[in-house]
Amino acid sequence: MTLASLLTFSAALFVVAATPGPGVAAIVARALGVGFRRTAPMVAGLILGDVVWLACAAFGLAVLAASFGTAFMVVKYLGAAYLLYLAVKLWRAPASTDAVAAEARPMSAARGFLAGLAVTIGNPKAMVFYLALLPAIVDLGHVDALGFAELAAATVLVLIVVMGGYAALASRARAWLVSPRGRRLLNRISGATMGAAAAGVAAS
Repeated sequence: MTLASLLTFSAALFVVAATPGPGVAAIVARALGVGFRRTAPMVAGLILGDVVWLACAAFGLAVLAASFGTAFMVVKYLGAAYLLYLAVKLWRAPASTDAVAAEARPMSAARGFLAGLAVTIGNPKAMVFYLALLPAIVDLGHVDALGFAELAAATVLVLIVVMGGYAALASRARAWLVSPRGRRLLNRISGATMGAAAAGVAAS
């Protein structure tokens, strides 16, 4: 795994992870209700879920790339098309003013961890992101144990920064996140970034 590939993967993952979705919503809601420290197990569960999807994408696509070149290209372009669809949907999304509901129900560390894991495992969008991005960044035909370990470490570090950041800033950011102006700006930035990612995947 080259340093350039690893940095590119980390940057792409940062953008995808920072785009609001089920995981971000769960973390923000939990942090608003119980604070940063008690949200940590849920963050850990979310991260493990991403590593599971990463493993499925990395090793599954490695076999596909080595065995079925045409099928692999189809998967790549389908991923790019899906990213483009998400970009258009985000750009055109209305500025919802629905409040972010705080989640303050009692929950043990183990239950919080499992809840975070379930959120990511049950979210097929996470798998599609890895399917779309990995072929454009990583030579999947040569992913070995060390390369996967490097990708996994990058995934953990990026998600700690992103999800930990959301949890730490949830209470301060709540008013901005639910304001029409803030939501519209966030949707437009996310949509433009997703569109650029789709173009990069298709052109690679």
